[in-house]
Amino acid sequence: MVEERIVETPNGSTHTTVIERRGGGGGVAIAIVLLIAVLIGGYFLFVHQGSETAKNNAITSAAKSVEKTADKAGGAIDGATK
Repeated sequence: MVEERIVETPNGSTHTTVIERRGGGGGVAIAIVLLIAVLIGGYFLFVHQGSETAKNNAITSAAKSVEKTADKAGGAIDGATK
């Protein structure tokens, strides 16, 4: 925003003073910091979600392995009792 002022001096002459006002750029810096914070938060959210999926898959795999072993043991016990 530009502001012009006309100033009269004591000896009767006048001159024009131009005042330019510019922002300090603080808003842009804050926006960049917030953007970086959102990106870092999103990264950690996706990494955590991936580790939860891996943990769930490992538990499912272990449960299926235990199920197969229990079926084999049950079959062996049934065969031994006949």
